Amino acid sequence: MADVERVLFVHAHPDDETIETGGTIATLVDRGAQVSVLTCTRGERGEVVASDLKPALESHGAMASLRGSELATAMAILGVRDHRFLGDDNARWSGQTGRTYVDSGMRWGRRGAEAAGHTDPATLTAADLSDVTSDIASVVIAVGPDAVISYDEDGGYGHPDHIRVHDAARRAADIYGVPFYSIVTDRADGRTRRADEPTISLDVSPVLDRKRRALEAYRSQLSLDGDEIVLSGGQRIPVSAVERFALREPASDVPAAFSDQHPASRFVVMVLAAIIGVAFGALLSVYNQSTALIAGQPIWVGTIGVVVVVAALLAGFRLVFGTRVVAGFAAVGIIVIVGILSILGAGGSVLIPWNGPGIVWQIAPAVIGIAVVVWPHPARHRPGRIGSTPLKGLQHQ
Repeated sequence: MADVERVLFVHAHPDDETIETGGTIATLVDRGAQVSVLTCTRGERGEVVASDLKPALESHGAMASLRGSELATAMAILGVRDHRFLGDDNARWSGQTGRTYVDSGMRWGRRGAEAAGHTDPATLTAADLSDVTSDIASVVIAVGPDAVISYDEDGGYGHPDHIRVHDAARRAADIYGVPFYSIVTDRADGRTRRADEPTISLDVSPVLDRKRRALEAYRSQLSLDGDEIVLSGGQRIPVSAVERFALREPASDVPAAFSDQHPASRFVVMVLAAIIGVAFGALLSVYNQSTALIAGQPIWVGTIGVVVVVAALLAGFRLVFGTRVVAGFAAVGIIVIVGILSILGAGGSVLIPWNGPGIVWQIAPAVIGIAVVVWPHPARHRPGRIGSTPLKGLQHQ
């Protein structure tokens, strides 16, 4: 199963995933891909088309329940087994309590969709972009996708939630080196994609019936009229048999991986890591002899503490920079200064004498350093297979 394609779709509200990408989702599922759909809000501020569903407008809770039920039906029709709501435990940054991102709403202005002016701090657009990005990133880490698919910079048509989802999803994908594909739509304003953007087109006509049935699950939001989707505001868009996506380059403000940085930058980082190692080694050596009486027994609390700090420091360097080199230089810095301090003076070292805690402190940095440097890189699916080796039926234009 190691070669199974993994694709993460990130959408703002229930029904967006089917309207924009339903055919692609069903096609990928049929081809054995692992498809994950992340919905960022529950569409609490949506309108209602079907008259018998109008009571749901009485509260955000009722609306969220209705649209969540419709979403579950659509996911079953499309064959999606991994669906998540942003902010739930399975789509929340580690260590953070769960939260619900609320639909920000929108209104139509002179230039199209615009913010509705709600001040609810729980809305998706009111949330800090870094929080939204971190929560989406937690799903990227958990799923290990080969591609992330979401909206373009304009959110397709300007909806503020769509724009926020694009900004956060693209940044999360860029940070973790996963190719980001934006949905290509036919714009009413005549704007077109740049000629240099690689585009993939997928003929979804073989699964068009399933896409239509999934759309029909959203009775609160839309209706079908022949080959057109009639939205709650009366807008009509085609039930497209071809779905298109543009491969986007990583944003320029995302830090490059350590191996991709300029050699001079890498050299500076390695030197600084060694200096930090020396500083930490010298400082911690002062405390390595500290003991405390616990239940009448002397406990080497100083030794335990400094060993924990060294392990956290070196593991942190390894995880943050994604390379053994930086952690290795920091470890060398600690080992060298501890070695020097342990032999100062004709009668031996005062800071690190030849006793139990001193011996442990002389050995521990080397052992920890070796462990951190040699531990294998975490298994991760290699990104980019959609772009470099397209799925069957996906054609670059």
